Amino acid sequence: QVQLVESGGGLVQAGGSLRLSCAASGSIFRMAVMGWYRQAPGKQRELVADIKGESGTNYADSVKGRFAISRDNAKNTVFLQMNGLKPEDTGVYYCRFSLGLRDFWGQGTQVTVTS
Repeated sequence: QVQLVESGGGLVQAGGSLRLSCAASGSIFRMAVMGWYRQAPGKQRELVADIKGESGTNYADSVKGRFAISRDNAKNTVFLQMNGLKPEDTGVYYCRFSLGLRDFWGQGTQVTVTS
C-alpha cells in the first residue's frame, strides 16, 4: 500500500502561481510514474502532467509552458509548479502513483483561480 498526501492548493487570482506537493510512503517511489490529474466540477478527471524516472515528462496541451512537474526521489515527493494560472485551471488536483499493477491516488487538493 502506498499513501499519497497532497498539499499546496488554495485560492489565487488569475496570473498567479501555486506549487503543489505530493509526498508518498514506501521505498519504491523512484521506480513509479508519478502524475498530477485534475477534475473540474461536472467534468471528467484529466491528466495534467506526469513524470517517469528522473526527468521523462508529459504535459496536457492546456498547461504546456505554464506548469512544470518535478520529483525529489530522496524525499519521495513530486511537485507541480503552476504559473500563469487561469480560471479554467480550477479543480481538485490529484496525485497518482503508478508502478505495474500498483495504482494509488491521493485525496486531492483544491485549486481555485479567480478572474
